[in-house]
Amino acid sequence: MRQTWRWFGPNDLTSIDDITQAGAVGVVSALHHVPNGAVWTPEEIAKRHQEIGTRKDGSASGLTWDVVESLPVSEDVKKQKGDWREHIANYKVSMRHLAESGIETICYNFMPVLDWTRTDLRWSVAHGGSCMRFDINDFAAFDIHILQRPGAAADFTNAIADEAGRRFEAMEEDDKKQLARNVTMGLPGSTESMTLGDVQAHLDEYGAISREQLRAHFVDFLEEVVPVAENLGLRLCCHPDDPPFALLGLPRIMSTEADYKYILDAVDSPANGMTFCTGSLGARPDNDLPGIVSRFGPKIHFLHLRNVKRDSEAIAGSFYEAEHLAGDTDMVAVIAAIIGEERRRKAEGRRDWQIPMRPDHGQDILDDLSRRSQPGYPTIGRMKGLAELRGVMTALEHAHWGLAGR
Repeated sequence: MRQTWRWFGPNDLTSIDDITQAGAVGVVSALHHVPNGAVWTPEEIAKRHQEIGTRKDGSASGLTWDVVESLPVSEDVKKQKGDWREHIANYKVSMRHLAESGIETICYNFMPVLDWTRTDLRWSVAHGGSCMRFDINDFAAFDIHILQRPGAAADFTNAIADEAGRRFEAMEEDDKKQLARNVTMGLPGSTESMTLGDVQAHLDEYGAISREQLRAHFVDFLEEVVPVAENLGLRLCCHPDDPPFALLGLPRIMSTEADYKYILDAVDSPANGMTFCTGSLGARPDNDLPGIVSRFGPKIHFLHLRNVKRDSEAIAGSFYEAEHLAGDTDMVAVIAAIIGEERRRKAEGRRDWQIPMRPDHGQDILDDLSRRSQPGYPTIGRMKGLAELRGVMTALEHAHWGLAGR
């Protein structure tokens, strides 16, 4: 696996110097300041390449921009309303500009309204650090009592709806505002966080969209962009839903193995692939992560390795971001399956046999607690996670003691 690191640009509190010291060899980044649906220009792309390749003292960092995460799919495209056709055309232009700059892998998602949802961004854990958490009861309190979405209570069990009511009644006004900010903050690094009014406006425009209709919109998008990606030598890889279940009365269509099979079969191309995120998929107890690697290996273009600890075995339930080797996912089994896929690709002669990975998320520990970086992306917590994952990889790839030596 090619070890990479997510970087949000010059304003990121983790510097390029820090990334080189953490031992990563590549960077995952995006032009977060460009509005969704707009074209990524060659000039802005070149500027990001230059920023990644340069240390604070002006010397070469040795790092390369390996993966784009994300080239966002606009809400207009997902809804097929407004400027959606123009946004798809712009998407194709941005893809061409990225390919011309040397980029080969583009990660994106197709989640409606809320791309990435947590109810607590700095939840305290036993060792004194903090992490992100999704609490289904708090989310229900937001949905039913703060957003006041019509019919919201019917989307939760009676027990969850009742507990949500109790929690809402116990909240101070500042608590309610903080919960709303946490839920609506948007994609990491994005400048496009939403107000409650924005969320409700999107919900009104989506209307009672069915799972089948949203899937059809996704296939329409892929039928437009995948042939272009294949012609340009790009690999598109869809990130799973996070959390991987329906929210706000809208379907989520990339939450399970069956969801990926449908989409990858619908537009069958080497350019149409998966971002395999062990955290997002691992938040559902019915997802067999090592099995997904074995069955979808040739279509996995990018890896997010992180772990979550679920509160229960409910499909739509609460979880928190665990240490990379300490959650409900058997990370050793997952990495072993990935190494097996890389060896298969290498024997097959695939140029992309080495799959880019990054240590996804991490707990805030030590100096992270005072640095207050982008939620979920602490410097030391991620470095610890990368070191743990690197240790597993090194052991499994050992010539004598590892998989090949057995």
